[in-house]
Amino acid sequence: MASRCWRWWGWSAWPRTRLPPAGSTPTFGGSDEVRDPANAKALRNKRRRMQEKTPQICVVGSGPAGFYTAQHLLKHPQAHVDIYEKQPVPFGLVRFGVAPDHPEVKNVINTFTQTAHSGRCAFWGNVEVGRDVTVPELQEAYHAVVLSYGAEDHRALEIPGEELPGVCSARAFVGWYNGLPENQELEPDLSCDTAVILGQGNVALDVARILLTPPEHLERTDITKAALGVLRQSRVKTVWLVGRRGPLQVAFTIKELREMIQLPGARPILDPVDFLGLQDKIKEVPRPRKRLTELLLRTATEKPGPAEAARQASASRAWGLRFFRSPQQVLPSPDGRRAAGVRLAVTRLEGVDEATRAVPTGDMEDLPCGLVLSSIGYKSRPVDPSVPFDSKLGVIPNVEGRVMDVPGLYCSGWVKRGPTGVIATTMTDSFLTGQMLLQDLKAGLLPSGPRPGYAAIQALLSSRGVRPVSFSDWEKLDAEEVARGQGTGKPREKLVDPQEMLRLLGH
Repeated sequence: MASRCWRWWGWSAWPRTRLPPAGSTPTFGGSDEVRDPANAKALRNKRRRMQEKTPQICVVGSGPAGFYTAQHLLKHPQAHVDIYEKQPVPFGLVRFGVAPDHPEVKNVINTFTQTAHSGRCAFWGNVEVGRDVTVPELQEAYHAVVLSYGAEDHRALEIPGEELPGVCSARAFVGWYNGLPENQELEPDLSCDTAVILGQGNVALDVARILLTPPEHLERTDITKAALGVLRQSRVKTVWLVGRRGPLQVAFTIKELREMIQLPGARPILDPVDFLGLQDKIKEVPRPRKRLTELLLRTATEKPGPAEAARQASASRAWGLRFFRSPQQVLPSPDGRRAAGVRLAVTRLEGVDEATRAVPTGDMEDLPCGLVLSSIGYKSRPVDPSVPFDSKLGVIPNVEGRVMDVPGLYCSGWVKRGPTGVIATTMTDSFLTGQMLLQDLKAGLLPSGPRPGYAAIQALLSSRGVRPVSFSDWEKLDAEEVARGQGTGKPREKLVDPQEMLRLLGH
């Protein structure tokens, strides 16, 4: 069987000829060949053989994991890859998660665009897998299916009061200012003086930075028009970032910390007591962690120079790190209608290295605020009842990207390993999944014979009233966004309403 699959897949380099659509008259050799029935039959047989040698693969999700997986799969000389995305627009967290004042991080979109322009790759937006089409239907149409849809939800605090107005997830807040359609109704109330962010990772720092950055510094970014309008009216002057553990356990990186320390119009608040004895402890930690902790230590304990002291003295806003605090309750306002603070348990550390954990000391303190943003992590959702899912870990059970007990089904990115790492981490992870899939293909472990691919899915979607958005459609929307931004000096003005996007495309 394996040798037969080897012949079908044709691992030698076949010519990448664009074949005529089914039912049309072949015209490969000119009119003489068309008039000759024997030649016409030979051409039909050639076309059928080439279809049999084309692995049809689909990827669910068009964020970094999806595009990097597709990029690796296209190393196979005949493979065709279809990328499905529930949004009408591609690029996932690169578009909806990267902070607007970090445009350099979004340059990876250029690489993804090159992948989408491949003659053996197609993007199909406005298609929600699990609703518009099922995973079993994709498995029937393709030789292999890769789930790369990321972590679309946030981890709940699971404390009293988190349902109060004035409490939201950092994920939703990021989606709001970045134009994620589902978060455009968020309407955060920034009329308070103090905001508390529960979490000390890069997303928490992103949110704090956007809250405290002077609006005129955001005018030249791709932040949404609505978000910029709300931030102009913001009265937030102080942002606290709260963590259960200490300075040695923060999850943000040194780049983001430097940006906060140098943030125009804002000064840092760090308690030197939190850093007692840290100088000796950092001698043994890995270099990146050591450099990060040394910067925190200097900021907390050293007297700034005259220029920096003058800058901080004139700052009208402030941010601070509160260590060794664990949220127990969101406190309501006197009328019970909204959040007015957070009750924190004071903690201490037990264990060493990776086993270090925060345990309560029994002491409590209340931190007044009018806005609470939860930034304790993202999590994935199950996409289809047919797909195994570990609800505790929030991942699809897999071995090196192969979904356990489901041959031909794979996963990559955050739904594979959990919501950790940066874009480069996702690239490495996705390449590994692609490598495993191609190994299985070469070994004859995937279904043999031709599969219809998108043709079958297109028919299903059409019967269900779903109109997919192609990559060329996206490029029309892209041009519209850029044109709208030019009038105000922005790189683009993001479209945030899917219905408007579809109307612009004539769908």
